[in-house]
Amino acid sequence: MKNFFTSFFATLSALLVFCGGALVIALIALGALAALGDKPVHVPKGAYLVVDLAVNIQDSPEQMEGLAELAEAFGGRGGRHLQLRQVTRAIEAATSDEDIAGIFLRGQLEPQGYGSGYAALREVREALLAFRKSGKPIKAYLTYATTRDFYLSSVASEITLDPYGAILMPGLASQPMFFAKAFEKFGIGVQVTRVGKYKAAVEPFTRTDMSPENRAQTQKLIDDLWLELVGSIEGARSLKFGDLQKAVDENGFLRAEPALALKLVDRVAYWDVVLEDLKADTGRAGKKETFKQIGLKDYAKLVSGDGLVAHRRSDKKVELTARGRLGIVYAEGVIVDGDGHEEATVYGEKVARQLRELRLNDQVKAIVLRVNSPGGSASASEMIQREVRLTQQVKPVVVSMGTVAASGGYWISTYSDRIFAEPTTITGSIGVFGMFLNFQGLMTEKLGLTFDTVKTGKFADATTVVRPKTEDELALFQSFVDWIYEEFTSKVVESRKLDRAVVEEIAQGRVWSGKEALSLGLVDELGGLSAAINYAAEKAELGNNFRVVEYPRKKLFAEALTEAIEGKRREQALSGPLGLMVRETTEQLSVLNQFNDPRGVYARLPFDLRLK
Repeated sequence: MKNFFTSFFATLSALLVFCGGALVIALIALGALAALGDKPVHVPKGAYLVVDLAVNIQDSPEQMEGLAELAEAFGGRGGRHLQLRQVTRAIEAATSDEDIAGIFLRGQLEPQGYGSGYAALREVREALLAFRKSGKPIKAYLTYATTRDFYLSSVASEITLDPYGAILMPGLASQPMFFAKAFEKFGIGVQVTRVGKYKAAVEPFTRTDMSPENRAQTQKLIDDLWLELVGSIEGARSLKFGDLQKAVDENGFLRAEPALALKLVDRVAYWDVVLEDLKADTGRAGKKETFKQIGLKDYAKLVSGDGLVAHRRSDKKVELTARGRLGIVYAEGVIVDGDGHEEATVYGEKVARQLRELRLNDQVKAIVLRVNSPGGSASASEMIQREVRLTQQVKPVVVSMGTVAASGGYWISTYSDRIFAEPTTITGSIGVFGMFLNFQGLMTEKLGLTFDTVKTGKFADATTVVRPKTEDELALFQSFVDWIYEEFTSKVVESRKLDRAVVEEIAQGRVWSGKEALSLGLVDELGGLSAAINYAAEKAELGNNFRVVEYPRKKLFAEALTEAIEGKRREQALSGPLGLMVRETTEQLSVLNQFNDPRGVYARLPFDLRLK
């Protein structure tokens, strides 16, 4: 008994010490966040707005202010990101800000998940073009610029490339990973049901290469996107049509001198030269202190998210009208059933609840649904679409498509009052599939595990994973897939007011670029999130000044703190070329965990469609 009490009190003491330590860490973190939030932001007269591209630009707002800085305090990089609307509104406000003399671009984008896609970057690019048209300069300094980096930087009035730098834009490529042989080795079986000859989402688990149909649609898609990117760059740099394609085909990576000769950049110079020029531009030539500047993230704190026109708060206070509010719901990530908080995941119940809250809120007069999703669960997609239809009966619902809004992503979009997409948006993929894994070979033949069954009906064990599906069971699931496909196409026919024969022709699981989707009648207008907000505000007669309500809301501190610490551990474990391979493989296989539709039926893009 004595030993028991000794052990008990020792354990209790250790627990108290641990809890106390955790409390101290939490209090320190809270203090750090408070300090970050209270830090005053000063904009020097004649400063340059510095846009550091070493971030991930995503649609949804930051879940907790200062979280990236907190993670860095714990030794990590913090997964730095900026919200798309935060970036574009900051640039818009800087356009009319007398204290901002110009914009300086530098760094390399760090795309993660569904962030920094070409559709989002096009909206940032449009904001930069508007800034330049105001007469203010945009200067860019490049070291190793990827296609994404140069697509943005090409709008600059002066582009400087480091002498040992390069422009790395040989073209777009999609390189899917296939697991069929690996599954065969481990005794994992895969059976599928599907409708649509282009519905290639199951191919990574059933084939060793792309099907001819998938190859054809992917080639057409990346050709469309590449043509848009090249055309925009050639236009910005005053190049002849075809000059850029010829250069990248001949050189692959463009080093400093070839890039200068082609007039992709204006000069070649070291960083110290650029720094001195910026000091001279901002009235600090010859001084020890650096040039006058304000970082975009700090500057964005001074710009309200409310109203149509962005202004610095200290420059012009926005007087909100009493006409109502506009809600923005972000559906960014794979669509799954249920409710949760995982990043890059659209939970059907959660998004439906958010739409319902806005629908029942009489102060909210219009809703913009921002979709950046490859789809997923058919039942979760229908749950969200049901709320869109109900909401549309009482107030305008406008959809803004981001980088990808296909399959389930299109399903939840189709009944809106108006659909906006960028030319580089990936959309369509109106098709359905079911996929069923079984581990009989792994468990029985390799591990020696056996199973027996007692049941009360023919299909009682149809969902088992310890054996393949019978022909009758596959026929049952195929009937579900056929029915969902019929529902999907019928919804498109009804909502888009298209002829059924036309929908049948453009469906079949095929993906389209936003530009093609416009010509096919799948979307209404080319434009970004700002255009969708303007349209919704006009339709609801909100005027120019109104309050904006965004979902998802910010996370609780404890949850965000845990993710920051765990993020550091993942960063250490998955660094370097080997880490990149492991991460890509893990991401591909993690898709299997997202297949949680109760009926095993999915409206989802090929999850291997990653443009590099």
